Amino acid sequence: MEQVDCAVIGAGVTGLAIARTLSANGREVIILEAENAFGTHTSARNSEVIHAGISYAPGSLKGRLCVAGKQALYAYCAERGIGHERIGKLIVAVQEADIPELHKYVQLGAAQGVTDLRLIGADEARDLEPEVACAGALLSPSTGIVDSHGLMLAYLGDAERHGAALALNSPVLAGRPTPDGIVLKVGGAEPMELLCGTVINAAGLGAQRVAAAITGMPAGKIPPLYYAIGHYFTLSRPSPFRRLVYPTGREGALRAHVTLDLGGQCKFGPDLDWRDGVDYSFDASREAVFYQAVRRYYPALRDGDLQPGYTGIRPRLAGPGSSMHNSATDFIVQDASEHGIPGLINLFGIESPGLTASLAMGEYVLERVAALAH
Repeated sequence: MEQVDCAVIGAGVTGLAIARTLSANGREVIILEAENAFGTHTSARNSEVIHAGISYAPGSLKGRLCVAGKQALYAYCAERGIGHERIGKLIVAVQEADIPELHKYVQLGAAQGVTDLRLIGADEARDLEPEVACAGALLSPSTGIVDSHGLMLAYLGDAERHGAALALNSPVLAGRPTPDGIVLKVGGAEPMELLCGTVINAAGLGAQRVAAAITGMPAGKIPPLYYAIGHYFTLSRPSPFRRLVYPTGREGALRAHVTLDLGGQCKFGPDLDWRDGVDYSFDASREAVFYQAVRRYYPALRDGDLQPGYTGIRPRLAGPGSSMHNSATDFIVQDASEHGIPGLINLFGIESPGLTASLAMGEYVLERVAALAH
C-alpha cells in the first residue's frame, strides 16, 4: 500500500491553494482529482471576480477569509504576473427605495474591515458609468477580476515545486480510519489504496459524497447539498462598462449583474435556479427574464444583444428561499473535534467567494492541520 503524509481531494482553486500552502510548509502532498484536468467545475464556471468582502455576515468565515484572501491575492497576482485588474464595482440602487440597501453594504463592509466604500449620487454614478440608470450607488474600488485558470496553474506550479503531485482521473471511492491514518480507496485506470496521515476533503460539489464514503463519518455532520445553477449571457457587442455593476436585491433573476473578463468581454449573470445534480445544460428560455432584469439598470440594452454564455453550479448548503449570505451558507471547515475522525478535514459549501478567499483558506487549513498534530 502506498503511503503519503497529506492527501488533498479535489483540484479546484481551493484544493490547489491548500496543497500549495501545505507543501510549502514541508508537508508531503498528493492531490487526488476525479476529472481529467484541474479546476473543471465551480472553479472554472464563475464570474472570476475578486470580491471586496462586503456581503457576508459579520464574524463569518466567508467574510474573514474573503478580506484576507483579497489582499493576499492581489499581492500574489502582481508578484507572479497573473492576469488581474482592480477595476472596481458599482452597486446600484435602481430606485430611491433601494438606497437603504446600499447603507447595509457599508455596514457589512465596515464589520469586515472594508473601509474604502463610498456612497455616490446618481450624477456621479453616471459620470463613472454613463450607461447605468440608478438613483444612487456604492463604489467598491477594491473589487477586481482575475484569470482563474492562470491562478490555478500558478498554485499547482508552486505545489509541484515543493514536491506535491497531482493525480488526475483518480476519484476517491471510499475511506476508512485506521490506527496509522486514513486509508483511501482510489479508483480510475490504476486503482489503489493510499494510507494518509491527513486527508483534506476539498472536493467541492463532491465533498458530501466523499465524506459519506468514509467509514465512521457521522451522517448528521454532513450538511445537505443544493445544486445552485447560475446562467451567464454575454453581450454581443463591445462592453459599455468599465467596472462591474451589481444591482441591489440580487436574489433570483435580479442577480443578472455586469461582470467583465480581462479581455473586456461583458457578461450578465448569474441568475439563481436549482438542479438535481451536476447538470450544466443552458436554459435559453431564461433570456426574457435577463432582458427584463438587466434593463432595470441598463435601459439601452437592445433586443438581440444577449447571447447564451455558460452556466456554473455552486455547492450551496441552503436551498430555495434562503438568503445567499445568511449563516446557514457560511463555509464549513470541519475537523476531528467535530466529526471524530482523526486526520480528516472536510470543507463544505465552498462557493463564492472561494476564489477570492483561496490563499487565506490555504493558511486557515494549514493552521487546522497543525492544531490536529498537537
